[in-house]
Amino acid sequence: MGMGNAPIFILKEGTKRERGKDAQYNNITAARAIADSVRSSLGPRGMDKMLVDSMGDVIITNDGVTILKEIDVQHPAAKMLVEVAKTQDAEVGDGTTTSVIIAGELLKKAIDLIDSNVHPTIIAGGYRLANIKAQEILKDVAIKVDIDNLELLKFIASTSMISKQVSGSKEFFAELIVDAIKTVVEDDEGTLSADLSNVQMVKKTGGSMEDTTLVKGLIIDKEPVHSSMPHKIKDAKIALLDAAFEVKKTEIDAKIEITDPSQLSAFLQEEENMIRQMVKKVKETGATVVFCQKGIDDLAQHFLAKEGIFACRRVKKSDMEKLARSTGGNIINKFDELEAEDLGKADIVELKKVQDEEMTFITGLTEPKTVSLLIRGGTGHVLDEIERSLIDAMSVTKVTIEDGLMVTGGGSTATELALRLREYASSVGGREQIAIDAFASAMEIIPTTLAENAGLDPIDILIETRAQHKGGKVHAGLNPFSGEVEDMLKLNVIEPYRIGKQAINSATDAAVMILRIDDVIASRGMPMPSGPPGGGMEDFDE
Repeated sequence: MGMGNAPIFILKEGTKRERGKDAQYNNITAARAIADSVRSSLGPRGMDKMLVDSMGDVIITNDGVTILKEIDVQHPAAKMLVEVAKTQDAEVGDGTTTSVIIAGELLKKAIDLIDSNVHPTIIAGGYRLANIKAQEILKDVAIKVDIDNLELLKFIASTSMISKQVSGSKEFFAELIVDAIKTVVEDDEGTLSADLSNVQMVKKTGGSMEDTTLVKGLIIDKEPVHSSMPHKIKDAKIALLDAAFEVKKTEIDAKIEITDPSQLSAFLQEEENMIRQMVKKVKETGATVVFCQKGIDDLAQHFLAKEGIFACRRVKKSDMEKLARSTGGNIINKFDELEAEDLGKADIVELKKVQDEEMTFITGLTEPKTVSLLIRGGTGHVLDEIERSLIDAMSVTKVTIEDGLMVTGGGSTATELALRLREYASSVGGREQIAIDAFASAMEIIPTTLAENAGLDPIDILIETRAQHKGGKVHAGLNPFSGEVEDMLKLNVIEPYRIGKQAINSATDAAVMILRIDDVIASRGMPMPSGPPGGGMEDFDE
């Protein structure tokens, strides 16, 4: 542009930019604010959060991922920690608060190192080395658990519920959950797996939470289409239809001219005969129960009722698939193709009244691939939180069965990791050992937070826990109820190996990604990330 002093525009006018340490501090502060927002909800003495959305709907929970999903987070670095929680939830189903707190603490330790002029690349390299070593240590301290050890599986389910609203009935729910997961587990040449979509949850207000029942079968939120149909069918033969019990409409506009009454009568008679043939076809196969994904005409309802067939219409596709899997039936698209071998079987199909609603229960399946939990509770908010708690407990039971490994809780595993990582740090040359040492200290945020939330002195608890671990007590952790450092294995405070594995992996990846950012460029019209996310996160925490 010549030798003048005219400005050179590289970025679009109005673009904002933050560089160097300012960008790093800003990002780390925002991410730590997210971690602090859920920190007080960790452990059995953790507090709940009340979340109110723009519509006035209320959620009361201490489930980390639920809290973070509901907060409208704007800051891009803070969103990364929300992603950590979502990944943990998708992979394990529990430990979301733990993963976010660890990520926040890793960033806090990183700030101290940056202030000491340790380059972020060195810190990131040290964190990655520490993560690899932590995974080795975690595998080493893990304890094997067998699918037939029902007591241990119940303790694992109970541990995940100890901090939830259902903690008072955790033994009752643990028994239901272990029974449910064991029913749906599939063994593929020695590899065990369980699909949680095969555990159906039906929520109904009324009664207490201990009125929750496990049904080895399915609950369909439908009732028979005709009042004259039987309410209970024994030794049921079940037809699953993805076809309507109605006269098919023409695909193009059609006009029918009727010139005398006999033609109208013949037309109506033919419609009736078509529907009668559909019902006859179903009857001939030996079906006594019909679940139809589409509609059932009034006339068809009448004929089905006369034949003593129990029929439900507009059943959800997901329910139809579960019925097919559990009863051994096939979903049929055309009436002409329905054969006796396509029918599913169940001992009892029965209409039952739950609260004020009638629902269909399918039980007595020869090989139940699907089970149902009928959840009861005083209010809708209570039901929602019970459901969230049970999903977490089912998830941890599932991953324990799949991995066959568990670790102890109460901050014991985190303290052991910290102890061994410090020993490892001294064997690593270069500046990375400083970052590994910081990583080890970050692990201790778990016992520290558990102590804080229990109203105990975190320093005293940490000193005592460290001392016991140095004495070889690998499973020593905090009992928040007694306020003492005790053997978590003896107390049966246990959790899946995968919780720690995924939490440390996700937290390290997020922390390293945030640390490596030294330049934030915000386009015109976009707010420059600054301060705590979500407009006042500092007021969100207690």
